[in-house]
Amino acid sequence: MNIAIYLDRIAQVRGEAPALFLGREVVADYAGFRDRAARVAAWLSVQGIGPGGRVAIFMKNLPDYLIVQYGIWMAGAVAVPINAKLHGREAAWIIDNAGAGMVFASPGLSEALAEAGVTARIVDVTGRGYAEVAECAPVARAAERGADDLAWLFYTSGTTGRPKGVMITHRMLREMALCYFVDVDQVHPEDAALYAAPLSHGAGIYNIMHVMVGARHVCPPSGGFDEAEIFDLARHHGRVHMFAAPTMVKRMTQAAKAAGEAGEGLRTIVYGGGPMYVADIVEAVDHFGPIFVQIYGQGECPMAISALSRDEVSDRTHPRWRARLASVGRAQSVVEVRIGDADGQVLPHGEAGEIMVRGDTVMPGYWQNDAATARTLVNGWLMTGDVGVMDADGYITMHDRSKDMIISGGTNIYPREVEEVLLTHPDVQEAGVVGRPHPEWGEDVVAFVVMRDGVALDQGALDAHCLDNIARFKRPKDYFVVPELPKNNYGKVLKIELRERLKEVLDI
Repeated sequence: MNIAIYLDRIAQVRGEAPALFLGREVVADYAGFRDRAARVAAWLSVQGIGPGGRVAIFMKNLPDYLIVQYGIWMAGAVAVPINAKLHGREAAWIIDNAGAGMVFASPGLSEALAEAGVTARIVDVTGRGYAEVAECAPVARAAERGADDLAWLFYTSGTTGRPKGVMITHRMLREMALCYFVDVDQVHPEDAALYAAPLSHGAGIYNIMHVMVGARHVCPPSGGFDEAEIFDLARHHGRVHMFAAPTMVKRMTQAAKAAGEAGEGLRTIVYGGGPMYVADIVEAVDHFGPIFVQIYGQGECPMAISALSRDEVSDRTHPRWRARLASVGRAQSVVEVRIGDADGQVLPHGEAGEIMVRGDTVMPGYWQNDAATARTLVNGWLMTGDVGVMDADGYITMHDRSKDMIISGGTNIYPREVEEVLLTHPDVQEAGVVGRPHPEWGEDVVAFVVMRDGVALDQGALDAHCLDNIARFKRPKDYFVVPELPKNNYGKVLKIELRERLKEVLDI
């Protein structure tokens, strides 16, 4: 079943309901949304792009992003989302690797593609070429697609080399959306999805459940993340849902406290995409109230590995509330999750190993990369590369990516555990922990820290704080103050870059 059928269905019964907004301005109701997407589908067919063809989207968050996305799906083609923050050459590589015959771009980004030598047709959504779309008669219905046909070709963030194209099917998107209603949150017609995180990532498929019920879709005029703009739009629209990376939640909390904002109009913030430190989410809940839900997923199993409910994120009465808050919740309904050893054998509760997942939201493989597929999909299980433990109640606590684990004197040290402690010190804004080569122990622990404004590093104070909270061997042996931690386009700290900086410091 083509995922675009949900737009067809909702337009039939709620065609007059407002659908797309740019800020406070209504751009289209559901009938108009469906009509414009159907014209994109018809135009793509005229251009020779039909079922199975790849069409890239290199755009900032605009209402036309969703129109184009659904138009691609209605044509039976495959959307290839590209983060608008990437360099033109990086985007060009993805377009070429995907074999995309066309790319829709927003102003400024189309020029970057042309400069990078992209040979596929570039369509600026504010240009004359895109205006031709409106002249096409809309298709009558979404093209027939099988559940296992590709819908989204998502390229991983590429923190360890060239990104890989994750093949995401119509079945995967459907199961993810239906699972959302069971495990994450309810969506109502009067709700509004606010897209402040890149539509090229998880936010771009979290629109589906909002289309299903005919809720509103709001793109900020800035095209991205701005705390003041989010608070203003939430007040105006009310009942706002948004997806946010943990770094965005932290910034929103700090900005709200500084400006005296209470978060009026924010109904649900789903966070995921990186580690959320306990101190940060406690502060966020204390300020905004019980509006937060956590999910854990990967591009290879989008948004659908585990979830920690609104009640669990907000609860402070359970005897193990802090441990549960440090977890990523329990397996979502559509998947099985296990903790396995190096051979994939199930480990006992409480023992650390690789998080393994199987189910209908797991990818069939990587685009034209059999070797990577074989390494990642083993005996039907997705080997996530994340190290974690599962307790007797099914709560999964992530430690780190397996490649980020520090081994000192034969003992495993998980950087996240040390980072959690450092972040509870009032002088520390951010922390990134990595291993440093050591002639006797193999590795020892060092920390890169961002200090709060106006505060100088006091290594003795941080040492004492760590010794009060974790074992001595886990304490950082050195601290490096940096103005900010390097992050990828989705807000994840780049440990590989921190290790490179460490090499420069050590001159190795």
